Amino acid sequence: MDKTDPVEELYREEIMDHYQNPRNFGKIRDADVSYQDYNPVCGDEITMQLKMENGTVKEAMFTGKGCAISQAAASMLTEEIGGKSAKGIVAMKQDEMLKIIRINPGPVRIKCAMLALRAVQKGIVQYEANRVREAK
Repeated sequence: MDKTDPVEELYREEIMDHYQNPRNFGKIRDADVSYQDYNPVCGDEITMQLKMENGTVKEAMFTGKGCAISQAAASMLTEEIGGKSAKGIVAMKQDEMLKIIRINPGPVRIKCAMLALRAVQKGIVQYEANRVREAK
C-alpha cells in the first residue's frame, strides 16, 4: 500500500499550479538584466529578465519552455526575488532554491530546479560587469 505524504502532495500541487499558471511570465520592456540559459539534459529553456533599481530587483519576469519543475521553479523564483539585492541573489545556494520550491527533485532533476536561479545569477553578474565597464 502506497502512502503519500500529504505535505509532499501539497507541494507537488503547488509545482503543478505554477507550471500551469506561471506567475510573472512574459518580457520586461527595457530590462536591465536579460539572460537565456538551457538545460541540455531535459531540453529546458529559460530567459530571466530583471528591472533593477539601486542594486535591488524592482521587477522579475521569465519566458521559456520545458518540464514542470524548471518552469515552476522560474515562476516561484520571480515571486521570491522582487525587492532583493543583486548581491544576495548572486550569493544564493542550491539549498535556498530548494526551500523556495519546497521539493527535493532528486539528483536527475536538480538541474531543472536550478536553471532559473543559475540564469538570473549569470545575468546579474553580466549586468554588474557591464556597469563597471561603462563607468570607466
